[in-house]
Amino acid sequence: MIISRPSDIAPSEITPREAYAERRRFLQTAGLGLIASAGLASGLVQAANVQPQARRKLAPIVKGPYATDEKPTPYADVTTYNNFYEFGTDKSDPSRNAGTIRTRPWTVSVEGDVKRAKRISLDDLLKLAPLEERIYRMRCVEGWSMVIPWVGFPLARLIEWAEPTGNARYVEFISLADPDQMPGVRVPVLDWPYTEGLRLDEARHPLAILAVGLYGETLPDQNGAPLRLVVPWKYGFKGIKSIVSLRFTEKMPVSSWMRANSREYGFYSNVNPEVDHPRWSQATERRIGEGGLFNRRRKTLMFNGYADQVGQLYAGMDLRKYF
Repeated sequence: MIISRPSDIAPSEITPREAYAERRRFLQTAGLGLIASAGLASGLVQAANVQPQARRKLAPIVKGPYATDEKPTPYADVTTYNNFYEFGTDKSDPSRNAGTIRTRPWTVSVEGDVKRAKRISLDDLLKLAPLEERIYRMRCVEGWSMVIPWVGFPLARLIEWAEPTGNARYVEFISLADPDQMPGVRVPVLDWPYTEGLRLDEARHPLAILAVGLYGETLPDQNGAPLRLVVPWKYGFKGIKSIVSLRFTEKMPVSSWMRANSREYGFYSNVNPEVDHPRWSQATERRIGEGGLFNRRRKTLMFNGYADQVGQLYAGMDLRKYF
C-alpha cells in the first residue's frame, strides 16, 4: 500500500463535505453555540500556553496478536486529527489544548458487580500484563480511518483481576470531566462525564485493549492519556479516553452519544457498511494520510476487517436493529 506524505488536512477535506456540515449543525443544536463563551475561551488561552508534552519510550513491549500488516498512519496525523470534545470540537483542537490535563498521579475506580471493587493506580494496572503493540485499523463514523500502532494490554486482564460477579453483564467506562483541566467540559456539548459501555463478552475479547501509548511511546494527551479504550471493530467514538472508572453492571449502560442522539448512535456501534448513518453512507471511507480531498475512497469492511475474530459475538443478532 502506498502512503502519501502527510499534509495539513482540513476536516472538510477528509470527511465528506455534506457529512461534516451536517454533523457540525447537529453539534451546534446540542450546545456548541456556546463554544466561544468567555469561560471556554479563557481556558483555551491557558491551554495554548502549556509546553508541548514530552515523548517517552515505553519498554519492554511485545508484539501483540491480530495486528494488521498495513502501513501505519503517520504519527503527525494520528496526533493532530482527533475527536476529544473535552478540549474542543474541531479535529485540531485537542492537539493544541490537551496539555492542561494532569495525567500523573492517575487512578481508576473499579466498581459495581465485582468481588474486587477498589481504586487502582495506573502503575499497578500496568503490572497486570505485559505491554503489547497492536497495529489496528480504526474507523470513524464520519467516514475517515487510520492505522494506529497502539501500545497497551488486554482489557480482559483487568476484568480477570476485578472478578465480576454472576450479575455482571456489561462494563461501563467513565472518563475524567474536570473543567479546570478540560475547558470543553464547561460547555454542554454532551452530558458530561463522557461515558461508554461494552457487553461483558465484548470487553473480554482479546482484540479489546486498554491503551497507554502509541508508536512505542507514552500516549499523547490529545489521544486520551493516560488510559483509553481501543475496540478496533467498532466506530471510534466507542474508544473512551482518559478513563477514571469502570463500573460492572447488570443493566446496559447508556453512553454519552446514545443520550445525545440515540437515533444516530447505538450501543453496539459496530462498523457495518450495510447500515448507513441517518445522514450519510458508511459504505466507503477515506484513509488519513492518503492525499486529503483527492485520496481514493476504499470500501468499508464489515467489523472494520475483524469479522473473522468477532463475528461470533453477534451470531443471530439483527445488526440493523442493534446498530
